[in-house]
This record gives sequence, structure tokens and C-alpha cells, in this order.
Amino acid sequence: MDDSGIIIEVSAGVGGQEAMLFTEDLFQMYKAHASYNGWDFELLSCSPTEIGGVRQASGTITGHNVYRKLKFEAGVHRVQRIPKTERAGRIHTSTSTVVILPTPSEIQIEINPIDLRIETKRASGAGGQNVNKTESAVRVTHIPTGIIIDSQTQRSQIQNRSAAMTMLRAKLYERQLKNQIKEINTTRKLQVGLALRSEKIRTFNFPQDRVTDHRIGLTVHNIQGVLDGDSNLANLLKGLEEFDRNERINSIIIGK
Repeated sequence: MDDSGIIIEVSAGVGGQEAMLFTEDLFQMYKAHASYNGWDFELLSCSPTEIGGVRQASGTITGHNVYRKLKFEAGVHRVQRIPKTERAGRIHTSTSTVVILPTPSEIQIEINPIDLRIETKRASGAGGQNVNKTESAVRVTHIPTGIIIDSQTQRSQIQNRSAAMTMLRAKLYERQLKNQIKEINTTRKLQVGLALRSEKIRTFNFPQDRVTDHRIGLTVHNIQGVLDGDSNLANLLKGLEEFDRNERINSIIIGK
């Protein structure tokens, strides 16, 4: 599974507009990191707001060792900074949730067409206004599970349907993997995050110019460098990989 690509979802948590701005920052960070590593990035969905930022955005990242390098990014990311609209200079705390889903092949997840309800509609932009005169947006409902996927970022109905099916396949695959991941996580501090969407894993503290990963106690400085998605983020991810490798070695030694 470490060699598979991923679907990454970033969603605004608590904090209103500041949370949505931070969500956009994170999504752009992962997009930039994909470019830094020579990985392919494709936008699946994006829900921008009229006041700036995004409520939710998702995309696929494919390339060598994508899942191995990004699988520990799932969880709640917290930002502490003074919003541009804050006149009193107070520091606000906001959150964004990152979900990492390994992308399964069609062989791994077989979907029966009779289990699907597919609807089309006109794509809409921020505020709900229609941005397309044709019905290019697609909603796919998986009837047995009730999972609903909307896709409208692509130009054609065919492309949006393909994007929606990619997301649906990953959601169904996630369900299959949850028990397996839970068993792995019971003996390890650094957890593979599929079902850990409420766990606060990292803090971006702007006044102190630091990024702290709370799971392993690792702190790096130069927040903007990390958000730029280049070697600064790569070094942070490398620290997580090394910690995970040491944990796995120790579990073998002690027989767990």
C-alpha cells in the first residue's frame, strides 16, 4: 500500500474565515509539495468562499512513494496567528482536518453499477451561482452504503463522473482498511491516520515561527518554508518516517 497514490481531502474546522484561509494554505502546501517531488497532482473538488479561503478541497497525488511519505498527515492541523481582520492584535486559534486515502485500483474495489445512482446538474461557484450552462456537475450515490460524492471541478460530465468514481472507490476502500489500520495503531504511537480525523497532530504557531508535530515532539522553524511545500516540509516528513521506522523495529525486537 505504501507504493499507492492518494486522495487528499482538506476541510475547514473551527475558526470561521481564518479556518477556511488556513485550509487553503494547507491544500496549496500539499500541491506545492507534489510538484517539489515530481508527483502528479489533479484537483478533484474545491469549495471556495466569497470571503476568501476554501471550506473543503480534495485532489489526487500519484507518484513514487506518495502514500509512504504522506500517510501520517491525516488528522487535525491547528494554526495560531493574528488574522488580517484582527484590529486588536489578538492571536486566534483555528483548525483544519486532513484526510489521506490510498487510491485503490478497480481490481481492489469492484463496484456493481446497479448499486449506483448518478445525477447531473449545472456546476455552481462560490455563493451558489451557476457557472456552467450545461449539466457538467455529477453526483454519485452508492446506495448500499449511502456514500454521496459530488464532482464539478472538471469541464465535462465524463471527467466529473470519473473523478467522482475515483473518490467513491477510495471511500469504499477506506471502510475495508479501517479494521486493519486499527489493529496496527493499538501498539504504535505514530498512527496511520484513516479514522483519526479528530486527533490534533500538528500546530502552526506564527508568532513563534514554528511547526510542532505533537505525536513525536518534533519542532521545526520557518513556517512559510513549510507552507511553501519544499525541503522544509520534506524534512518534517522525513522525521516522521524515521520515527515510524524505529517504532516498527522496536516492535519486532520486543515481539509485539
